[in-house]
Amino acid sequence: MAHYAGLDISDKDTAIHVVDDNGKLVWRGKRASEPEVLAAALRRHAPELVRVGLETGQLAPWLYHSLKDLGFPVICLDARHARVATALQRNKTDAHDAETLAQLVRTGWYREARVKGWAAHAMRRLVGARSQLVGISIDLSNQIRSTLKTFGLRATGGAGRVFEAKVRIALEGRPEVAGVVEPLLAAWRAVRDQIAVLDRKLMAAVKADPTCRLLMTCPGVGVVVAASFSATVEAPAHFRHSRSIGAYLGLTPRRNQSGEIDHSAGVSKRGDRLLRSYLFEAAASLLVRVQSSSALKTWGLALVQRLGFKRAAVAVARKIGVVLHAMWKSNQPFEAWCRATINVRIRRQSG
Repeated sequence: MAHYAGLDISDKDTAIHVVDDNGKLVWRGKRASEPEVLAAALRRHAPELVRVGLETGQLAPWLYHSLKDLGFPVICLDARHARVATALQRNKTDAHDAETLAQLVRTGWYREARVKGWAAHAMRRLVGARSQLVGISIDLSNQIRSTLKTFGLRATGGAGRVFEAKVRIALEGRPEVAGVVEPLLAAWRAVRDQIAVLDRKLMAAVKADPTCRLLMTCPGVGVVVAASFSATVEAPAHFRHSRSIGAYLGLTPRRNQSGEIDHSAGVSKRGDRLLRSYLFEAAASLLVRVQSSSALKTWGLALVQRLGFKRAAVAVARKIGVVLHAMWKSNQPFEAWCRATINVRIRRQSG
């Protein structure tokens, strides 16, 4: 008799529900969220296991790879799709969610989510940690400037050591303000030091990665963008067409169509938010800072004239993602005037 299992994971415990090929209950229970403990329960209560499903989540990569290594047929379900089915339950409990997941993997009515390897997760976490510290640094510097302005002092312009020097000049002869600002400045300096540590680690990782070095041949794409893109996509073979990257990263328009109603809204903003923001920064850099000309930049500048900078930058960000995937797939560096890049659209706009 075939068995199907659903795992509803939480930090401490995991609810397990096992059904047969007719959907009838075989066993249900709760075990600690540890791979060996879950494996023992599945071996005992689902000896003829065909599929075991779990939702995407923070513990999903660890449990997925661990159970895979132990020989279990694990499937990771897209939580957004699974949520539609779990919402049909009258009472929302972990046990009911596990039952729903078991029925989903039994019937095949699910969308499987790709679980990245450990190398991709490590790179993504490195980029994410750096982004978090950069955000904290910006918040602290803004708080310092705000505090100074309260007392009629200013430290405008500059960054890094220049900013710190201006703050210290502003604090001269104002001990009552220094008592508030100095702790903030010390915290800001400590965060900046740790950002430098992560920058060195990120630079070393990118230098050792031929894929990242290849991606950086695209104008506007630096160390952070290349590392984030390679970690998010992981392998070009995951996408049959390069144009699919735009939808995967949430850079394509949302659509709401029913009957005679058909509305297109802004971009969907699905997928990796951090990479999406980095691609937007890369697009802005290409349009404003990059001096060398290319078909990509020419196309983007034409869009700026028609649509305005922000909407054009979103389109260019999407196109950069497509170009990066095509470069990775073909293992060829960026070609400024490659005919296949955007020339057709340029001719359409000029005509």
